[in-house]
Amino acid sequence: MPASIGYALWILGALLEVVVVVCALKRHSFHRYLCLNLYMLFSFVVSVIRYEVFSKFGLRSHEYLYCYYYSDAVLTIFLYLALITLYLHVFDEMKVEKYVRLAAIVLLAGTALFSYAVVQQSSQRMFTSFVYELSQNLYFVGLVLTYVLWGAILKLRETRTQLVQLVLSLGVYFSAFAATFALGNMFPNLQSVTYIAPLFGCMLPLAWAYAFVRLSPDARMVPARLAVVPR
Repeated sequence: MPASIGYALWILGALLEVVVVVCALKRHSFHRYLCLNLYMLFSFVVSVIRYEVFSKFGLRSHEYLYCYYYSDAVLTIFLYLALITLYLHVFDEMKVEKYVRLAAIVLLAGTALFSYAVVQQSSQRMFTSFVYELSQNLYFVGLVLTYVLWGAILKLRETRTQLVQLVLSLGVYFSAFAATFALGNMFPNLQSVTYIAPLFGCMLPLAWAYAFVRLSPDARMVPARLAVVPR
């Protein structure tokens, strides 16, 4: 990717993350989707930190690589928790919050243990390998969980437009990053995958900003427009 385009997408993504939080505050949706908005705030802070490290040490420096991969692991965990809160919104009338939280903790711990098992044979830079493996595995777990949630939305005939928009955009985001990791593992020299992360790094906050600005939290869509699910 040309450097100028990469920097432009970097700045645009950071600005859109701020826009999401501002829109959520303006439409009184900040506390309703607290984890999503905290993720966007933290992502913006991480963008600033990465830029500072990049400016001081350079893009290919060890300092920047460590900063990028460690912060990416933390961001992925934040996004995983944001996804779990969407589960709580979908199942809010079923009173299963404690079971959802317990399952989320067990799955996160299991993913971390699996990631550790994958890299335990590596004696060099083991922690760096672990955070990379954890991020990669959490993207795949998030992808599966998002589509499971979408199946639940269809089955329960969930019609809250804003919630559906948030889930769909998150599904596309997880799909893109899971595809990036998969292609990167299969084709290490393939340069086109470097376009995916910055582009979808902009599209997720753009989709969430649209959800907060254009869609009312209590607005409902016509069930037939969502899907026809047999009873």
